[in-house]
Amino acid sequence: MTSPFANAHPESSNLTCPSVLVADDDPGSCRFLCDGLRLLGARIEACTDGMAALERARAQAFDLLLLDCRMPGAGALSILTQLRGDARAGSTDSIAVATTAELEPAERQLLLDAGFSDILLKPCGVSDLQRVLALVQPDHDASVLDDRAALTTTGDATTMRALRLLLREELALLQQELDPLSRNQGVFSERLHRLRSSCGFCGAAALSSQTVLLQRQLSQHGGATPAALVRFRKTLLATLQALDS
Repeated sequence: MTSPFANAHPESSNLTCPSVLVADDDPGSCRFLCDGLRLLGARIEACTDGMAALERARAQAFDLLLLDCRMPGAGALSILTQLRGDARAGSTDSIAVATTAELEPAERQLLLDAGFSDILLKPCGVSDLQRVLALVQPDHDASVLDDRAALTTTGDATTMRALRLLLREELALLQQELDPLSRNQGVFSERLHRLRSSCGFCGAAALSSQTVLLQRQLSQHGGATPAALVRFRKTLLATLQALDS
């Protein structure tokens, strides 16, 4: 039988690989997620218990947290809520994705409001893992734009294309204005608020997740860190390139 990861291309150096904490108490799901993400170029640490995952995320700054909604000890929502409330936690600002086998619409909104950048429904495939990794390394993946998510939101391809043209114009202008904007907290916060909405309509999940992290830093710390701005600019450029292709 052909492996579902036969066409995956791992990174050539661990120094450039994103670090991912995978927390899932189901052995099969955990194995698939870990093997798939590792072969797609990530460095993986796995936990099968919610409290163990919380302690690892407190101790280390992971690039990405992949948290199952229902685990012994603590589920995804509880883990992320505690991390976001602990400024000393290593992964307090890490991008987080919730995983679940079933999801009600109300629960999805609850997870997004809590700070999750995406929800991964199980069983999932390689393309889903690539989309998740694009949240933290958009220049290494073609799925910076999620057509399926955009079509679900906009309703048809014509509307999606029109909104993406508007997003293209918005990002081109933001690229030019980013440095002075980042020094004006109030104006920058308002601009990010509008951008997050545009990203949602256009399926630009990677840029949306970076926007959420910047909003959080501005709100809680009064400014964005240089590292966060570098990640945001990198994702903005990757999204612009995807919109031009």
